[in-house]
Amino acid sequence: MTPPRAPPKVPIDAIADYRDRIDVRSPAEYADDHLPGAESHPVLSDDERARVGTLHAQDSEFVAKRVGAALVARNIATMLETAFADRPRDWAPLVYCWRGGKRSGALAHMLNEIGWKAAQLDGGYRSYRRHVLERLAVQPRQFRFRVICGLTGSGKSRLLRSLADRGAQVLDLEALARHRGSLLGDLPDAPQPSQKRFDSEVLDALLHLDRARPVYVESESKKIGTLQVPDALLEAMRSADCIRVDTPRPLRVALLKDEYPHFLADTAALNERLAHLTGLHGGKTIARWAAAAAAGDWDALVDELLVQHYDPTYARAIERNFARIESALTVVPAGVDDADFRRLAAELDGELARRVPDPEPAR
Repeated sequence: MTPPRAPPKVPIDAIADYRDRIDVRSPAEYADDHLPGAESHPVLSDDERARVGTLHAQDSEFVAKRVGAALVARNIATMLETAFADRPRDWAPLVYCWRGGKRSGALAHMLNEIGWKAAQLDGGYRSYRRHVLERLAVQPRQFRFRVICGLTGSGKSRLLRSLADRGAQVLDLEALARHRGSLLGDLPDAPQPSQKRFDSEVLDALLHLDRARPVYVESESKKIGTLQVPDALLEAMRSADCIRVDTPRPLRVALLKDEYPHFLADTAALNERLAHLTGLHGGKTIARWAAAAAAGDWDALVDELLVQHYDPTYARAIERNFARIESALTVVPAGVDDADFRRLAAELDGELARRVPDPEPAR
């Protein structure tokens, strides 16, 4: 009898050849990170994976394999009857697990036995993770960045979105990080991704950009919330040309109130965050800010936060980290509505078009 043929294994640099990617790891592993566009079809649930691991540790490898094989078989049968039931005859998915071993091998083997042309990712997700880190150390250096700088509340993110709407290339790190990049920057009901997921999304965004065109990005510190900006990307940003958004402070106060309505509605959450600044500003100042929040004196509170905390902190960081800030092109919004930033983006486009084009980035 001829033994069953093993599914073909493909290297990480061939994943672009596979539009359909099937992640058979547990839902928790998938949520932590996965290949771009991958569908989650776990051959073991989180609980099932834990159960098999416990049997392996407390009973024997044989018992763990027997129980695990039965669970995997039932889960694959369910996939074939539901998620995969309408896949075409020429379906050719790429299947992967943690190391490109038994979990992905089981599904890929069954798909090939049926007549589909499934392949298995050599090295699995672990190989993909190494690939992401290797590319993130190189890819950012291939682009010419234009860094949008400005004090807190200047509307940097709004200008970035307006530039994107005009067809400019934009790398929106705060959108990828699900965070606005400050102490109060958490987005309500939108937790930050894992570091691995953030890295994958940053690399995927970079791979979709045209190296011949400039890329607009907002000035960021080393961390956005809990997430670390890749070192090579941060280095490329800090040596790039800058655009300074010089928004008058009253407009910045209005913009911040517009963008942080959840704190205006939940003073307890706001005070909890402000308490982290006690070491910098002292208990009396924090108590005064809490009293202003309780009284609904938002204009005074936001203005004082800008003057006493955010502006000095941001100004020092920009001067220290962005070498070309002194020669930055300065733009001034007339207001903070979306229409104001659309006009500002158009003005910026026109001004930059009149300047001599920058040299191509190093390859």
